[in-house]
Amino acid sequence: MLPRRAMALALASLALAAMWSPPRLAGGHVTATSAAASLGCRSKSKCVSSHSTTTTTAAASGGSKMESTTAADGLRRSFLDVLLSRRRNLQVPLAVENGRPVKDPMYQGTPPTGRSEAMESCPRKEVENFKEKLVEENFYLITEQLGEQGRLPVLLLKLNDTAPKRKPVIVILHSSYKCKEWLRPLLEAYASRGYISVAIDSRYHGERASSNTTYIDALKSAWRNGDTMPFIFDTVWDLIKLGDHLSEREDVDPCRIGITGESLGGMHAWFAAFLDTRYSVVVPIIGIQGFRWAIDNNKWQARVDSIKPLFEEARIDLGKSEIDTEVVQKVWDKIAPGLDSQFDAPFSVPMIAPRPMLLLNGAEDPRCPVSGLKEPVSRAAKAYEEVGSADKFKFIAEPGIGHQMTINMVKEASDWFDRFL
Repeated sequence: MLPRRAMALALASLALAAMWSPPRLAGGHVTATSAAASLGCRSKSKCVSSHSTTTTTAAASGGSKMESTTAADGLRRSFLDVLLSRRRNLQVPLAVENGRPVKDPMYQGTPPTGRSEAMESCPRKEVENFKEKLVEENFYLITEQLGEQGRLPVLLLKLNDTAPKRKPVIVILHSSYKCKEWLRPLLEAYASRGYISVAIDSRYHGERASSNTTYIDALKSAWRNGDTMPFIFDTVWDLIKLGDHLSEREDVDPCRIGITGESLGGMHAWFAAFLDTRYSVVVPIIGIQGFRWAIDNNKWQARVDSIKPLFEEARIDLGKSEIDTEVVQKVWDKIAPGLDSQFDAPFSVPMIAPRPMLLLNGAEDPRCPVSGLKEPVSRAAKAYEEVGSADKFKFIAEPGIGHQMTINMVKEASDWFDRFL
């Protein structure tokens, strides 16, 4: 159990986070540091201005907006409680270990046979001698005492710049069964345009995997034992700790940290931004889904098929002849508590307001059905409108596209970051 004092600090920090003062995770628990202290003097005016605008607008517009702030505070607090419930040792100081470039990346499932045309299309800036000017950092963040899963592999690219200037950051997250090295075309493209680009290996992927079935094995173990949350939630914890590290770097503008990802990476971006307001611009790509809607409307099959061995094991354990709605619901409840209820898209996505958010989807995506996005998109649009930030929210469903990141999506994401970050 979390000590009472540590929990009190956690709750206090999340109350601040609801008013856009970024939470600071250190020593394994949340501490309520001020925005000025954690962001640094040179960024203080911009961050305070952003936070003050939200609070002032809400106060001026009536009590309902203040109620929304309270609701966001409570929901974040509940989600943090879930994350803390599976942490084995909270007294782990954030530490950095040196790493090396990965020569033979680990891909699970069916390895990709070539490069991604969509990622290769990401706009680049022509930089003379780009390869020579590109700085690559490989390192590990110790996020908790959990062996390799508590050791977060990070790949960071930036241009060598002798001027002491803080730069914006874009965190890019990979899809299921891939790894951070797969994202290199995107990382290089953003770095060429002056961003610091960052990728990680999510839990049980890349350097954190030891076999072709590590991720699936972890999902099965979570179903059997209930002691980890390898589907989405554990990686969100890592992304909070990554936010700690980025906010402390002298080359990073801590008020300008964007986050995006594809498929599973899009879900990671969604939940990390929902909980941690330091992620100031958010672009989930084919990652937002109404989990409860899928259960209620019998549209869960495509998502289940992406990690089917997990559900087959649950089916057998539950004595079922086939995977059905009950199996799906019990799996989500066990491995990601609240995913299909209080933390589902209709409730968590609107809480990202007023930070700029672009949702990109395929109109024919079976894993993230557009019909299941009507409610979260409608609620999010209302939330942004209520705080005077309607222009900072956009939803695009690309016609004729299924569960696929396209050239158009990559361009839309790139333009969104250039506009708001």
